Amino acid sequence: MQASHVFHRQLLQDMPVAVSGQGITITDSQGKTYLDASGGAAVSCLGHGHPDVIAAMHQQLDQLAYAHTSFFTTAVAEELADTLIDTAPAGMSNVYFVSGGSEAVEAALKMARQYFVEIGQPQREHFIARRQSYHGNTLGALAVGGNAWRREQFKPLLIEVEHVSPCYEYRDKHADETAEQYGQRLVAELEATIERLGGDKVIAFVAETVGGATAGVLTPVPGYFKGVRELCDRHGILLILDEVMCGMGRTGTLHACEQEGVVPDLLTIAKGLGGGYQPIGAVLAQSRIVETFRKGSGLFQHGHTYLGHAVACAAALAVQRVIQRDGLLAQVRERGAQLQALFQESFGDHPHVGDVRGRGLFWGIELVADRASKQWFDPELKLHARIKRAAMAEGLMCYPAGGSVDGRCGDHILLAPPFISTPGELAQIVHRLRQAIDKTLAGVPRPATV
Repeated sequence: MQASHVFHRQLLQDMPVAVSGQGITITDSQGKTYLDASGGAAVSCLGHGHPDVIAAMHQQLDQLAYAHTSFFTTAVAEELADTLIDTAPAGMSNVYFVSGGSEAVEAALKMARQYFVEIGQPQREHFIARRQSYHGNTLGALAVGGNAWRREQFKPLLIEVEHVSPCYEYRDKHADETAEQYGQRLVAELEATIERLGGDKVIAFVAETVGGATAGVLTPVPGYFKGVRELCDRHGILLILDEVMCGMGRTGTLHACEQEGVVPDLLTIAKGLGGGYQPIGAVLAQSRIVETFRKGSGLFQHGHTYLGHAVACAAALAVQRVIQRDGLLAQVRERGAQLQALFQESFGDHPHVGDVRGRGLFWGIELVADRASKQWFDPELKLHARIKRAAMAEGLMCYPAGGSVDGRCGDHILLAPPFISTPGELAQIVHRLRQAIDKTLAGVPRPATV
C-alpha cells in the first residue's frame, strides 16, 4: 500500500478507507461493513446517506454555496436560527454559528468575557470548569477542559482555569451519601472555589451537562445543576453548558439540560446539529447577553471564515426537520430503554464491567480489573485501544478511551448509535461489543497492576 500523505492523527497504523455509508453502516474499500455504534464521535444521529439531508444540500448548492458573513446573511442561516430558537431553553434569543464543537466553546468563552467588559466588570477574569471534562482541542477549549493527558504537553500555552470535581457518582459518591447529598457536596466545593477566587472575579462555570468522551457518559445526580445554577446567579456568574456531544436529542430530549430543569446563559451545540453531513456548531445565547452587545459596542469581537456556511446550515436544517417530523426524540427514549435492557442482559454480571451508565442513546461502559474494588486495569495495557481494534475486526465502530478515572488510569467505551437504529441493530451492536471485549480480555495478563 502506498504511504499516505495525509497527516493522520494516528501515524503508527494504517486506516481502512471508508468508501460508502448507508443507514447505520459504513463500508470500506475491501467491502467490509461496520455497524456505526458510536455515530463516529456521537455525530451521525441520522446515520449515513439520509436522502432528505442530501437533497437539501444539493438544493442549497444549486442556489448558493458560500457567502462571507461580513457581507451577507443567508435565508437558510436565518431559517435554521429561527428553528433552533423556537426549541431552545427559555430566554435564548440568538444563535452564533461556527464549524464545530471546539469553535463553539471557544466562541462562548470569548462571548462571556466580552459580556462582562461591556457591562463594566472587566475585573472578571476566571473560568471554573471540572476535572475529567472535555470541551475541545483549540487552546481556550483545551484550557477549560479537565483531562490531564490532553492538556499536559500544551500547558505552557493555556490560560489558567480552576478545576473542581466532576459529577462522577460511580467512583466519588460516598457509601453513606445519597445521590442528592453527593450533588450538594459538589456544589459546596464549587462555592468554596468561587469564594477563594472572589465571586466578582469569576466569568463563568463551564460544564458538560452529561459528561462525554473523557470519562464515558457521566450523568448528573438529581439537584446538582439546580444547585450550580443558583450559585452562579448569586454571584452574577454565567453558566456555560457544553452540549456538543450530549445535546440535540442524544439523551432523549433536544437539550440535555431540559432533564435537569435548568437554563444556561450560553449553550454550545454541534455534532448532532448537522449529523456529520457538514461541519457545523453553534452557541445559543440569552437575550440579555445579545442586547448588551447590541446596545454597547455593537459587535462581537470574534469570527471565522466559514461562520454560517450556507450548505452546512442547509444540512443542519434538514437534520432537525427529520428529527421533528419522524418523532425521533421519542424514539431515542424508546431505543435507549431497549439498549439499557440489552446491556443489563449482556454485561449485568460481567466480572470486568464496573458500571454501565447513560441516557437515551448515549451510553458508557467502564471496565475494571476487579469489580468489587473498582480497581482499574494497568494503563500500560492500553485496554481501550485493544478493544477498539477487536471491535473493528468484529465489524463494529465504538468509541473507547483511556484515562477515565484521572486522565491516565481507567478505560471506558462510549456508544452513541444513530437515532434511526432498529432493535435488531442494537442487539447486534451489543453482541459484537461483548465479543470484542471478551476476546480482548482473554489476551490480557492477570492480575492487573497499577
